[in-house]
Formats: sequence, C-alpha cells, structure tokens
Amino acid sequence: MLTARDWFDDGDIFVVDVPLACCALESQSAAGSRPAVDVSSIPAGARVVVTLSGTITEPMVPAIRHALGQLPGATVVAFGACACVGGPYWDSYAVVKGGEELVRVDHFIAGCPPPPSALDEYLTGLRRG
Repeated sequence: MLTARDWFDDGDIFVVDVPLACCALESQSAAGSRPAVDVSSIPAGARVVVTLSGTITEPMVPAIRHALGQLPGATVVAFGACACVGGPYWDSYAVVKGGEELVRVDHFIAGCPPPPSALDEYLTGLRRG
C-alpha cells in the first residue's frame, strides 16, 4: 500500500516517498509528524510529488515502476546522490545510474545525504508556483 502525506495540511500537495535506502531517513525526517493517508484518499486536483530517496537497484525497478504507475501525472523528485546519478555505488552491476534511467525526473536534490530542509524548500517553492 502506497501512502502519501499532506505536506502543508491543506490538501494542496501530497508527497509519496519511495524509500529505497539511507536517504529515506532524511526524506522521512522532512515529513516529520505529518499523518500518512492511502494514496486512494488524495483529493482530485491535489498535486502529487513522488520522491525516490536512496539507491535504486535493478531488483527494485519493477516495484518502483508499479508505484509510479499508480500515480500518473505526479512530479518526480530524485532525492540524494544515489537517486540522482547512482551515488558512490554508480559502478555496481546492480545499481541504476539514477532515477532518470527509469522515468522522467522533474527535480534533483543532490547530497549524500541531502538535508531534510532541501525537500521542504523545494515543496514550498512548488507551492508558490
């Protein structure tokens, strides 16, 4: 079951984190105490942002594609060096060289790990338009 968090508690932007590795700790930290809801509860018209946080490995690709397939039109954010370009594991046979190998990525938040505030800053900017 995919869950989302109403980032600003106003029904405007819902964030679905696809936690893949260590950067997930940072993205989950950014989410703080926001309550999680099933993605089927996202109201029509709300913007959906999917974060790919952490190392993307070949065995995870089908699950990631399945998750993204449930959220057509979502904005995709690569969170962390691994999700952006493969990170320090880029030369491993099982590591995907970043989220753009799978899907169109709308925004990249680099760092190993990036600070939780980087995700919040991006979402605040997205909200302002």
